[in-house]
Amino acid sequence: MKTLYKFSSNRLLIGWIASLLLVIWATLAPASAQRRREKAGPDTTLAKAASTTTTRIEAETQFTEGIRYLMTDEPTKAIAQFSKVLQKDPNNAAAQYSTANALLKTGKIAEAIPYATKAYALDNQNKFYSLLLAELYVKQKRYTEAEDLYEKLLKKSAENAEYGVELAAIYLFNDKPDKALDTYNKVERELGLNEEIIRQKQRIYLKQNKVDKAVEEAEKLVASEPSEPDYLLEGAELLIANDRSDQAISWIDRALKLSSDLPQAHVLLADIYRKKGDMDRVTKELNQVLANPNLEAGLKARILSSYVGMTGENSTARQDALGMAQNLAKTSPNDPKTQIMLADLLMQQGKKAEARDAYAKAARLDGSVYEVWGALLQLDGELNQVDSLLAHSEKALEVFPTQGLFWYSNGSANLFKRKYQQAVDALEESRKLLAATSNSDLKKQIDAQLGDAYNGLGDHAKSDESYEAVLKVDPINDHVLNNYSYFLSLRKENLPRALQLSQKLVERNPTNATYLDTYAWVLYVSKDYTKAKQYLEKALADPANVSATIIEHYGDVLYQLGQSDKALEQWKQAKAKGGAGPDLDKKIASGKL
Repeated sequence: MKTLYKFSSNRLLIGWIASLLLVIWATLAPASAQRRREKAGPDTTLAKAASTTTTRIEAETQFTEGIRYLMTDEPTKAIAQFSKVLQKDPNNAAAQYSTANALLKTGKIAEAIPYATKAYALDNQNKFYSLLLAELYVKQKRYTEAEDLYEKLLKKSAENAEYGVELAAIYLFNDKPDKALDTYNKVERELGLNEEIIRQKQRIYLKQNKVDKAVEEAEKLVASEPSEPDYLLEGAELLIANDRSDQAISWIDRALKLSSDLPQAHVLLADIYRKKGDMDRVTKELNQVLANPNLEAGLKARILSSYVGMTGENSTARQDALGMAQNLAKTSPNDPKTQIMLADLLMQQGKKAEARDAYAKAARLDGSVYEVWGALLQLDGELNQVDSLLAHSEKALEVFPTQGLFWYSNGSANLFKRKYQQAVDALEESRKLLAATSNSDLKKQIDAQLGDAYNGLGDHAKSDESYEAVLKVDPINDHVLNNYSYFLSLRKENLPRALQLSQKLVERNPTNATYLDTYAWVLYVSKDYTKAKQYLEKALADPANVSATIIEHYGDVLYQLGQSDKALEQWKQAKAKGGAGPDLDKKIASGKL
């Protein structure tokens, strides 16, 4: 049976205060009517008594109304009622106190203090007046004055011992930890052990680097409930945190003697042995947790994840953890948490394809986790799995239709598949949903892809507008410089702009075959064949990155320069390489453009 006691969470319940104040009000009401009647004549006495009674009833009504407003959380209306009482009787302690309480509720601390001070001056034996004034002092950081009130309160009666907790807290605010400890000890002597106090004392001792004292407090908790292993494990954690692992092991062993089925105990032991470098023992402890049939798979996954967080950069420990995760995923194939944990570990170890498969399985098991979809779509993109990216983004949007990033993934996939209208629809939705984001890079990527998608639809005005929006904030965006200038050249529109953009592109990327080809083609369309030939030959100097399109373009330039035989030879090479333009066969057959 527990020997610890608990403090009341709210000792000043408003309804109880209200009844208390009404009693206080009654005790403060005039009590000399009979004496006045004896001194005055019969008629005068009756008249004065009637007047007094009327006044008293009116004041009681106003006070009661004020209390009602306090109880219904309408402090401003309450203040108005209490003010009426105080106008007639400024020495009414209950009304002074109630006004201060109402002002406190409205956050007017400075205005409340004079009323609370007056109430306390009128009746310093009322502990609630003391408590309210002390609370107001604390809010103004007038800790010494608050301490004085609590100290007097504690001296008045042993029944007030529990208020020592508040006094100790004020001592801590006022940087008096030793006085706080002394006060906590007095409370314990009066009322017995309290878990809240013990933990607070432990914090103070640890801050003072008095670890032995903190451990003594932990022992008190253990002694209060000797059959409770949780207190032993908490003590072990305290010891581990203060580099006393060997002592912690004995505490954990004591806990395991009480109950062998303690996953946390084995996790703590695994961490201790990891620090000692005993990885065999680490594996043994964790396997005991994972083999526990009474633990659900999700909890096992969380425990293993917490262990992974402890391993740091230890590659052996990470590899062991991955093996355990893989086994757990096999034995619990329908638990999404185990799949997520496995996927996270695979990602950390750079195994992207396996991680993607694990995230995909987790999403099938439980599609409600946003982070899983996010990681899955990211990996689909990094692995160039466009079909998966399209299918997964559609599934993700069924669950999260207002997530701009998912619309962006869907738009990118549709663009790659040349489904231009679907790409535009998705990317425009993404741009709308992400309008308020501070991620400027993402906004640029959306506009860049919209430029490509609108060009695919033949909506050149919107395509150009999207590209220009990117260049306005990022004038050296290579993707836009390349695509925008190339599409302009294909349309034979605004060629000076196309030349400007493509020239900037090759100045930034002087050896990139694709970009050199773009500039050369803009020159070709501009009928500067000699210069176009020069840049195409630079592109051809990188055989590993030369495409059939580049070779075909080189043949076109040679033809324009009057070298038709050499042009035919280049066209045939482009044909052999595969992937050139649709008119290549005609060029080869006719020997002409």
